Amino acid sequence: MTNPELEKGFQEIWKLFAETDRKVEKMWAETKEMFKETDRQFKETDKRIKEVSVQMKETDKRFQKLTDKWGEFVEGLVSPAAIKLFSERGIEIERITQRFKVSKNGKEGMEIDILGINREYVVLIEVKSTLGIQDVKDHLKRMDKFKTYFPEYKERKVVGAVAGIVIKKNTESYAFKQGLFVIAQSGDMVMILNDINFKPKEW
Repeated sequence: MTNPELEKGFQEIWKLFAETDRKVEKMWAETKEMFKETDRQFKETDKRIKEVSVQMKETDKRFQKLTDKWGEFVEGLVSPAAIKLFSERGIEIERITQRFKVSKNGKEGMEIDILGINREYVVLIEVKSTLGIQDVKDHLKRMDKFKTYFPEYKERKVVGAVAGIVIKKNTESYAFKQGLFVIAQSGDMVMILNDINFKPKEW
């Protein structure tokens, strides 16, 4: 191969390298631009997620306030009727307290929506706008530990009740079987759903 041919071959190889290098630089530039765009989209998405999170927290706060107000309304419906309702079941309540809280060892221990008391009985009423089986289970736990938090009532009979404007399927029968009274709305009043011969469990 003559020198001119070698030189021509080197030139062609050099052009090929130069073209390849140019293509690589172009591809790298496009890749960097793509990464920049992806990064921008990630940042935008992250920003939107944070905005949605803030909105959800605000919505949760508003919903909680609404739920609390609704709960207070239901308690206000049940509380004044409790004396009459339990009197009809042979339990003469002398004093009613709403939202009764107690702490133990410096920690919040128990909150009772409605507490009815006489010299023989203590009645614990859990009130929900919508009453479900889990609410009943939670109240049973509350019943079990009541005398631990209130030793002053250890000589009294403690009975429980759950109340709801809306009562989920099977909740009523489940509460009956656990020995609890069930209070429900009837028109603009409330009533005990248990049979008149029902014998509540005593704790």
